[in-house]
Amino acid sequence: MSDDASIDGLVTLQERMVNLINQLSMPLVEVALVLQKHISALMTTLQDHLNNAQQSVTDNVMNPWPLDIEAADSDINFPVEKVMKVVDSQRMDILETLIRVTLIEIDASIIEALLALRSWEHLVRTQLALAKGPGQLFSPLDIPEDW
Repeated sequence: MSDDASIDGLVTLQERMVNLINQLSMPLVEVALVLQKHISALMTTLQDHLNNAQQSVTDNVMNPWPLDIEAADSDINFPVEKVMKVVDSQRMDILETLIRVTLIEIDASIIEALLALRSWEHLVRTQLALAKGPGQLFSPLDIPEDW
C-alpha cells in the first residue's frame, strides 16, 4: 500500500469511528473495552511476528502512549462486574465490526492499525483518568472537534 493510500485508509477509519461513536453516543467505557480487545489481538499477532523474525518496533507501537494529565482523585470503587452488566454489547459489537472491516478494507498493516488505535486509546485513557465516578464512565466519549 502506498503512503497516500495508507493515509487515506487511516483517515477513512478515523472518520467512520468518529461518525459511529457520535451517532450511537457511545459511552467511554464501551469504546475503551472495544479498543482494548482490538489492541490486544493486534499485539498478540505483532508479538508473534516479532519473535519469529527476531525484530522489534518502537515503544509507541508496543505500549500505550503516556498521558499528559494527572488522574483525578476518586474515592469511588466501582466493581468491573457491575460495569460489564451495564454495557451494551450490541453497540460494542457494531463498533468492533466497523473497526475490523475497515482495517481489512484499507489493507492496514498491523503497525498502522495499532498506531491508529493507540491514538484512540490515548484519548479514551485521558478521559478515563479524569473520571471521578462511575457515571462518567457511561458518559458519551468526548471527541474533540479537530479529531
